[in-house]
Amino acid sequence: MIKPTSVSTNASERSLPRQGFLEIENLFKSYRTADGGEFVVLNGIDLTIGEDEYISVIGHSGCGKSTLLKIVAGLEKPTSGTVWLDGREVRKPGSDRMMVFQHYGLLPWLTVRENIRLAVDEVLKNATRAEKISIVNEHLAMVNLNAAADKYPDEISGGMKQRVGIARALAIRPKMLLMDEPFGALDALTRGKLQRQVLNIWESHKQAVMMITHDVDEAIYMSDRIVLMTNGPAATIGEILEVPFPHPRNRQEIRQSKEYFELRNHALNFLDRYFTQDE
Repeated sequence: MIKPTSVSTNASERSLPRQGFLEIENLFKSYRTADGGEFVVLNGIDLTIGEDEYISVIGHSGCGKSTLLKIVAGLEKPTSGTVWLDGREVRKPGSDRMMVFQHYGLLPWLTVRENIRLAVDEVLKNATRAEKISIVNEHLAMVNLNAAADKYPDEISGGMKQRVGIARALAIRPKMLLMDEPFGALDALTRGKLQRQVLNIWESHKQAVMMITHDVDEAIYMSDRIVLMTNGPAATIGEILEVPFPHPRNRQEIRQSKEYFELRNHALNFLDRYFTQDE
C-alpha cells in the first residue's frame, strides 16, 4: 500500500531549524493582472530536499512546476516565502545551481567541447588551463561524447545535444542540478537511453536534483520522491510519494514488482482526479 508523505503547512513546524539541503518555506508566487487583480500561481509551497536526493515534480500544465524551478534557480523572485540552499537564502542565479532545459541552448558556432569549456571558463576562473582541459574531458567521457567533441550542434542528434547540456551543467560542479523536462523533446528510444545515462551519472556522483516531468514512469524510475502538484491557479503540493526501490535501479526489474504498479496507479489516480476537477 502506498503511503504518501504528509505535507504540513503548520507555521510552528516551518519555524523549526532547517534540516534539509534545499528548504522551500511557505512560498507564494502571484502576478498582477491587467484589471488590478492578483493571479496566484503557487500557494504556500513547503518542501525539503536532501543533498544527494533526486526529486521529481509532476502536475498538469499550468500548475507552476516550471515557475517553482525558476524560483529555486534564482531566475524568478517569489512574492513571499524563502528558498534556502545549503544554509544560504536564494536571491539570484548562482553557479551552485545549474539548469538543464528541454531545449538545449547550445551556441551553434561552438563545438561540443567549446560549449562545455565556455561554462567552465566562466565559473571556474581560478582553475589552470590544464585543470580546465581535464574537467572538460572528464565530462565529455561521462556522457559518452568523446567521438563528437569537435562537432558542431547542427552535426549531432537531439539526444547528443541534451547530453552536451547535461555535461555543461555538471562540469562546473554545482551543488544542485535543476532539470525542466530534460527528456521531453526526445523520441522514446533516445529518451530511455538518456534517462539511464543520467541515472548512472547521478548514482556515481550523487547530488541534489530537482526534475520537472509529465511522465509518471520516468519519475518512478529516476526519483527518490515524487512531488504531486494540485492544479493551478493557486497550486500547492498535494502529496509526496516515497519511491521504495534502491539504487542502482533496473527498469525491467522494478516494472515487474507489485510496488511499482501500486505507486504508478496512485500517482495516475491523483493526476486524473485533478484533471477531472479541472474539466
